[in-house]
Amino acid sequence: MSLCNCDCRSNCTLLALVGSLILGIVTAFLQITAVITVTPAFLWVVLGVAIGFLAITLATGRCCGCGAERNCTPLHALLFGAIGAILAAVILLGIPFAATSVVGAIITGALLFFFFLTLTSAACLARARCRE
Repeated sequence: MSLCNCDCRSNCTLLALVGSLILGIVTAFLQITAVITVTPAFLWVVLGVAIGFLAITLATGRCCGCGAERNCTPLHALLFGAIGAILAAVILLGIPFAATSVVGAIITGALLFFFFLTLTSAACLARARCRE
């Protein structure tokens, strides 16, 4: 299994980014209208999963034979998503927000954006094949 998308013909990372953005916007809207709430248990699970993905990625993260002209976007998206999810979860755990707070809704939307980007980028990495 490769850790980079060396064929540069797959737009898996773009689809992951767009899907994550849509999910983040929908989550922020549902949070501001008080349809959903984010519990501390969910935040701890997201924090643990994001730290796990970050640790695994940093421990095994190398780009297999990609030259300067090739781009390892799934790996970069995974790192970006994991770090963003960790930061957003820590902010939401540390500062209590009201259920209909605009700032809380924005940070909750960002949390789900980064978390879903982490999961979908991991799927893109698992799907990537390196052709040397």
